Amino acid sequence: MRARTFVRLVLGAALLLVWAPTATTAPAGADTVRALKLFGDVFERVKQDYVEDIDDEKLVEYAIQGMLSSLDPHSGYLNAERYREMQIQTRGEFGGLGIEVTMENGLVKVVAPIDDTPAARAGIRAGDLISHIDGEPVMGLTLNEAVQKMRGPVGTKIKLRILRKGVEKPIDVEITRAVIRISPVRARLEGDVAYVRITTFNERAASELEQAVARLRRESGDELVGLVLDLRNNPGGLLEQAIAVADAFLEGGEIVSTRGRRPDSMQRFNARPGDITDGLPMVVLINGGSASASEIVAGALQDHGRAVVMGTRSFGKGSVQTIIPIPGHGALRLTTARYYTPSGRSIQALGIEPDIVVHQAEVKPLLEQETGRREADLRNRLDNDTAVDPDTGKPREEEEPLDVRDYQLARAVDLLRGLALLQAREGG
Repeated sequence: MRARTFVRLVLGAALLLVWAPTATTAPAGADTVRALKLFGDVFERVKQDYVEDIDDEKLVEYAIQGMLSSLDPHSGYLNAERYREMQIQTRGEFGGLGIEVTMENGLVKVVAPIDDTPAARAGIRAGDLISHIDGEPVMGLTLNEAVQKMRGPVGTKIKLRILRKGVEKPIDVEITRAVIRISPVRARLEGDVAYVRITTFNERAASELEQAVARLRRESGDELVGLVLDLRNNPGGLLEQAIAVADAFLEGGEIVSTRGRRPDSMQRFNARPGDITDGLPMVVLINGGSASASEIVAGALQDHGRAVVMGTRSFGKGSVQTIIPIPGHGALRLTTARYYTPSGRSIQALGIEPDIVVHQAEVKPLLEQETGRREADLRNRLDNDTAVDPDTGKPREEEEPLDVRDYQLARAVDLLRGLALLQAREGG
């Protein structure tokens, strides 16, 4: 009886929503009523005959999730817990340990500890495997469930059991949670070229980009010859942040347009005057992991001729998802529009094709033919007085060449230096 009452309430609410007179919806037809009746019949049959008792609210949640996920890969239902998790990720700030993780053979594997976080200070290393969290085995948990257990109120303690390669016994570590801020931007100088990597488009992406570029210009003495914007393996994020990032490098013109089902739903987003690099040559790096917001930025800069896009074809997610909160529950993540680059390209399922295709490669130097001994081989030779770091008194460590560390980035830097050389010759 309880199930029948619940079904009638669900159907009644659904019919009220469908029949409510609005400017954009029409009265429900006979097909809609039949479909809702079918849902009610199936719901009641499951409640009566399924092998185990299922909570009414949970069953409705499953039905909603099935309906939305069947529309396209990016629509779905977020229950209250998943909705909160999404908001945390968007803000880029939470109480936790400060580790990037993945799953490997049923255990949580540390991809990398984030600098200056509780995990880094506790000695957690890349490659460590977490087998237990607060004494409970990780085996059997999903990655999201394990992450939820590791996050928590700032100041609370958590115990981890670590399995480390080369260490026979498990390592037990107690860590105090702290506020973790995920920085979406990483930047450094590669000689006279600015390298800026955006890992995700959260709420701080555009502001941190501007700060990073200003810092690199100061560090270089304003002698930069170009900038590499690395969007490889960036899965996307907030549409408004993608627009702001593209706007930072453009003096004007359209950045992106979105078009929904209705003719009046089209929106255009344009750049405002002002380029944070003052027109420095740019290369944008993309690959198959560059999706959504990353493709908006790459497509806009490519169409305007503002940057050379280099790498491999991007993922091809050309749709916009709108988060629609449901008071007292979670939210709908609903695909509401497609987006188009300034030239009118839809990259849905096609991706951004780079101007210069460069596959990531492993570079190994050829063995040189030895023609004889070198100065370093001579007995009683003089030491090199610059081979010692004056700050530490220790020998300087030779860094691997850039083309060994990152072949695609090396080609981008080479291109920018080549362009600078050509400009200098033309100016001379």
